[in-house]
Amino acid sequence: MKKLRVGILFGGRSGEHEVSLLSAASVVNAIDKSRYEVVPIGITKEGQWVTAKHAEGLLHTGKPGQQKNSDREQRPRELRAGDPDTTPGAAVLTKGEAVIVPPVPGPNSSNSMVPFQTEGGTALSRRWTDRAINVDIIFPVLHGTFGEDGTIQGLLELANIPYVGAGVLGSAAGMDKDIMKQLFASAGLPIVKHVTVLRRDWESDGKRAQRLIESKLKYPVFVKPANLGSSVGISKVHGRSELAPAMSMAAAYDRKIVIEEGVGGKKGKARELECSVLGNDDPIASLAGEVVPGKEFYDYAAKYLEEGSDLLIPAPLTKKQMKSVQEMAIQAFRAVDCAGLARVDFLMHPRTGKIYVNEINTMPGFTAISMYPKLWAASGITYLELISRLIELGLERHEEKQKNRYNRD
Repeated sequence: MKKLRVGILFGGRSGEHEVSLLSAASVVNAIDKSRYEVVPIGITKEGQWVTAKHAEGLLHTGKPGQQKNSDREQRPRELRAGDPDTTPGAAVLTKGEAVIVPPVPGPNSSNSMVPFQTEGGTALSRRWTDRAINVDIIFPVLHGTFGEDGTIQGLLELANIPYVGAGVLGSAAGMDKDIMKQLFASAGLPIVKHVTVLRRDWESDGKRAQRLIESKLKYPVFVKPANLGSSVGISKVHGRSELAPAMSMAAAYDRKIVIEEGVGGKKGKARELECSVLGNDDPIASLAGEVVPGKEFYDYAAKYLEEGSDLLIPAPLTKKQMKSVQEMAIQAFRAVDCAGLARVDFLMHPRTGKIYVNEINTMPGFTAISMYPKLWAASGITYLELISRLIELGLERHEEKQKNRYNRD
């Protein structure tokens, strides 16, 4: 049987670039090689698309064409996003052949992105066959801005290439915490009290914005950029004196700032629960897990740079609580029109036990030791099976979309 060519798209311009390298390395390492031919495709931090003949070897060892068994065994335990020595996938981004990819479907309806290519670093010429990225499906292992927000998905839609994960709408809605919360509320899901402030309004009249926030919410509050992932730019604000620095930091990342009231107030800290969802129109939910942060809350450093956080799988919940989390995870998945995969995060009040939907991540961290695949492993789906199922779901969704008519002929 002919192998499917799977393009593993990684890197990107977001602040989660290094996390993407780790996720891609894990996917390339674990994917079923008897069924799939891997085509690694990197995007540099500057946005340049690159490919390389020995990219798979580069992702694992940093040296073209070399991949020792010991590297396969040790890599998952070594992966830490903050350590450049454990992200050799970056090598493909510097040694690959540069291409500029326009959103043009390949000839004869083939699943390929046909690039403009640079010649001698100056002239641009279009070649329809020379360096086309020919794949059957793209697995965009991209996190955060310019990867998880609908932009890459739009490019792949224009090129008519199947891809893993949510579409343009689901990705964009899942990235924007303000829009996401509006959709959750419309679906009847419980969400925490929050206020959204535009950067322009904060910069033009900070005191007025402060009055608005304090009239709606009680300290402590969490200040977040509306469009960013991996807890980048997020601050916990305990009182008025900490609000302005937190708002300014969040405003550096996005034009919209979301301020959420802390669940549990000053006397308690919310429990942080997570649940993985898998599927398209008929999704299923995994067992829920619980994150016990090594810091005051689960920020970027706690997730990727520092030890001390614990993952409890399954989460210590009653059967009723577990069922409620799973049902709300599926509701949240459908509320944003998600597809393929997502991880839904919850907050549980430390005293009342009330559970709130906090946010959805449409392309969660995907290393073998990330929460999303670990929850599925605990639910009976191995990492290898999970990758294959996601590819199948991407092809299924693309096939369904081909039934649409786009003209009157």
